[in-house]
Amino acid sequence: MIDKIVPDLSAALSGVSDGATVMVGGFGAVGQPDALIEALIDQGARDLTVIANNAGTGHTGLARLMEAGRVRRIICSFPRSAGSVVFEALFKAGHIALEIVPQGTLAERIRAAGAGVGAFFTPTGYGTRLAEGKETREIDGKHYVMEYALHADLALVEAWQADRWGNLTYRRSGRNFNPIMASAATLTVAQTQHLAELGTLDPESVVTPGIFVDRVVHVPYGDPKG
Repeated sequence: MIDKIVPDLSAALSGVSDGATVMVGGFGAVGQPDALIEALIDQGARDLTVIANNAGTGHTGLARLMEAGRVRRIICSFPRSAGSVVFEALFKAGHIALEIVPQGTLAERIRAAGAGVGAFFTPTGYGTRLAEGKETREIDGKHYVMEYALHADLALVEAWQADRWGNLTYRRSGRNFNPIMASAATLTVAQTQHLAELGTLDPESVVTPGIFVDRVVHVPYGDPKG
């Protein structure tokens, strides 16, 4: 019997190694798997490379992971936003490395990894510092930059509902980066607000099929009808 539900957050993050590349779902705080981030801090893995939309805000979630000294490098689109005080301090002190990727390119690099596409050409960034050192090509009179797919050792995602096979649904804007990240990692761990009995999820509502999910942990809050 396939049952991907693990008993607690500690089990969800078991085996994560130092130096891992970790994708963190969410758009700002929306859809960010904060419980899994806290569990990763408790688990103790260090020297991490984080792939996320932004570099955290305040002193919670992703910002707390960085503040704990666990992140050596971050790949994101928005390193500076309202409340990104932790990242700014670490970056100015030379304690964290940064790779900026335009948001659409970031999403496509992650999606490409999940789809088995090694690289692709995009016009975004051509002629700017973001294209320095990268292969470029002219196609039908337009200039493009080659970008490589982004893979991760671990993806942390937040779902709205999940069943024991790992099928996931998302609620409204909480969907954001979570589905593509779930498909682009060697190990995908989902925290879900609600557990559903097998067969009760509407197949048309399942955004992430269970084939992409390895572990599910129940973090209950919210109204399933909300």
